[in-house]
Amino acid sequence: MPATRNGQIGAVLALALVGVSGGGCGSFPAQELTTGSIATPATAKVVAAPTAEDKACLERAMYFESNRSDEEGLLAVGTVVMNRLDAPAYPGRICEVVGQKRQFAPGVLTKPVREADRPRIERVANLLLAGHRHPEVGQALHFHTAGLTFGYDNMHYVAKAGGNAFYEK
Repeated sequence: MPATRNGQIGAVLALALVGVSGGGCGSFPAQELTTGSIATPATAKVVAAPTAEDKACLERAMYFESNRSDEEGLLAVGTVVMNRLDAPAYPGRICEVVGQKRQFAPGVLTKPVREADRPRIERVANLLLAGHRHPEVGQALHFHTAGLTFGYDNMHYVAKAGGNAFYEK
């Protein structure tokens, strides 16, 4: 998505949120973390604060879904996981998102991770949990192995990284 479009969408959402909430602090309950949707507090998706287990699930998804060759691929896959966490159609915990059937590689939550790779995937997971995202992936919720092609008209490709092609529907 071009940067100007992102800026326009962000401005529209900001105005909508100010209009809905009156711009006041504390409009949402302090104990709940909700997505940035325009939903009212009563209908907003509740997203659980990430636990150590959630971080491990995020690391495993990044590790087994990218070609593990560089941090860009790890970050791109992690961005999709975090985007799904914010999307209403997906669960509100990272491990639930990663553990959904037929969404990620078989064994993503059970295969062994090489100890030598742990520092790199932990570093990228920490970036994601701190709010960093892959700039080209944007709000994409989907990806598949790069090089595969599908004849669907609703797939808008936004990035290639880590052996994957990322797209929005």
